[in-house]
Amino acid sequence: IDGILVQLPLPDHIDESKILEAISPAKDADGFHPYNVGRLMTGNPLYQPCTPYGIMKMLEYTGVDLKGKEVVVVGRSNIVGKPVALMCLAQHATVTLCHSRTRDLPGKVAQADVVIAAVGRPEMIKGSWIKEGAVVIDVGVNRVGEKKLVGDVEFEAAKERASAITPVPGGVGPMTITMLLYNTVEGAKRRANQ
Repeated sequence: IDGILVQLPLPDHIDESKILEAISPAKDADGFHPYNVGRLMTGNPLYQPCTPYGIMKMLEYTGVDLKGKEVVVVGRSNIVGKPVALMCLAQHATVTLCHSRTRDLPGKVAQADVVIAAVGRPEMIKGSWIKEGAVVIDVGVNRVGEKKLVGDVEFEAAKERASAITPVPGGVGPMTITMLLYNTVEGAKRRANQ
């Protein structure tokens, strides 16, 4: 076994920390073991968390250079918000980490060259908040009604202002799976070279 993923969030009766700490850091394909979180924090990750890593690869592939850019991350989870903020800092972006209780969230979002929305609230980020030409990465997947999935960003209004925007579904999710496979293959290579 070269990669283990714990599907988060876990049910309330299961201690998430104990489960994550039980995985060998060398097999923690999602990068959530405290050892791997520490390595990410110091800029020397063994594994990078899959969703944030997928976001960074998407930005890289599309030629978005974060150096000197204003990046607003809306969402402070350990799964996406905090790690993607660290990864953007490592690319020399100026990062503002916001959440659902941030004062003047519309004003903060309006300053962003890049918006990464991972707050878990359907269409909380209004299209009118988006700066003309900004890049919008929508991580949220929210069910509205019986069959409709929407992101954390008001897609139709935001796409009129953004230079690029990820759809929901089909945007960030496939990149998460790709990076999980990448991390697992990297784990297998490390094991083979020991």
